[in-house]
Amino acid sequence: MKPSYQLIPSVKLVHPEWSRNAVIYQINTRQFTEEGTFKAAESHLPRLEDLGVGILWLMPIHEIGQKNRKGTLGSPYAVKDYFSVNSEFGTLEDLKHFVQEAHKMGMYVILDWVANHTAWDNPLVDEHPEWYERDWKGDFHPSPWRDWDDIIDLNYQQPLLREYMTEALKYWVRVADVDGYRCDVAGFVPLEFWNQARRELDAIKPVFMLAEWESRDMHVEAFDMTYGWSWYSFMHMIAAGKENVNGLFYYYSHNEKEYPADVMRMLFVSNHDKNSWEGTEYEQFGDALEAVIALSATSEGMPLLYNGQEAGNTKRLEFFEKDPIQWKPHPMSELYKSLFALKKRNTALWNGKWGARMIQVPNSAPLQVFSFVRQNENDKVFAVFNFSAEPQTVQFKESLFHGKYVDYMNGNQVELSASTQLALQPWEYHIFVR
Repeated sequence: MKPSYQLIPSVKLVHPEWSRNAVIYQINTRQFTEEGTFKAAESHLPRLEDLGVGILWLMPIHEIGQKNRKGTLGSPYAVKDYFSVNSEFGTLEDLKHFVQEAHKMGMYVILDWVANHTAWDNPLVDEHPEWYERDWKGDFHPSPWRDWDDIIDLNYQQPLLREYMTEALKYWVRVADVDGYRCDVAGFVPLEFWNQARRELDAIKPVFMLAEWESRDMHVEAFDMTYGWSWYSFMHMIAAGKENVNGLFYYYSHNEKEYPADVMRMLFVSNHDKNSWEGTEYEQFGDALEAVIALSATSEGMPLLYNGQEAGNTKRLEFFEKDPIQWKPHPMSELYKSLFALKKRNTALWNGKWGARMIQVPNSAPLQVFSFVRQNENDKVFAVFNFSAEPQTVQFKESLFHGKYVDYMNGNQVELSASTQLALQPWEYHIFVR
């Protein structure tokens, strides 16, 4: 029989329609408000709607283990009971009301899910000890080579564990009407588990799944979006003067050739891990920060806003203790609001299959200036970033960028042609929209 050479789609899952132009916002419930509760967080929903947020990611909501707990309050990632709500945050009814109110405002809610490990005192330890990994001595153990002493690893060779965990995932969709999950260290759990879980979740309603991982295969059947960890690393090195634009060429080359067009990769300048353990976005990116944020919102990918960034938060939030964000008006809020509004209405900047691929626009300073076009039948964006600490004056090659635009960040009308020279201050950027 002659083999078939027909194209087989690389992405077999169907993204929920509402994710087409969404941006994502991470809520660290403990630190989000003085009260640290779902009820208090609910009061921020109108502000987040106005900001342009589409997806709300709640860090783990479950009861936290006591045994080997870190700090006073413990890590939300040390789950004691997958069917519980941490009383520190409120009740199940509080959570359900939060989700309902978010839905009324056109936002969707995903829960942080910790499938790889549990707290030492999770009831499963006594009820199903065979569901846990053992070390060479025969004892339970944390994830190898990590300092996660407050948790112990599960063993996904056990079919009944897979069934239990899938039913737990389905429970929150059915009971609280959540819209999907952000899955902690997703690559530490077998991919076939996630593939099956996604099928069963989608049978209830369309869900959105985010993997804390960076892998093409995650996108085939299980996850709508994965982390752009390498993007963050390249941008951090560029901001620190340890790398030039070649690092971005490397990332976006792999993004285009390795990953199908119909995937989403999350781009960010901060999250709970980066903020608490490595430094705030101000520490990590310095004068380059606004340009990096703008690239996260205009290039291929979905931008993440970690709570507090819009208030100009400059502190590393405590992870195991209460350390509430100090909310105040800040120019960063207007920057995010403006960029999110552009992404929402400009179809070339939409996510996955709905958006347009980036096309490089060569320029006369290729190691310092990053320039590209995204366009479709209706919209076009020409973006130019000086990713260096020195002023640059550049000209652009080829004719893809030619035309009349609005300079989005200042509202000026411009016409760009072969004779155009653009003078850029250190870390300056322009987003030309047509």
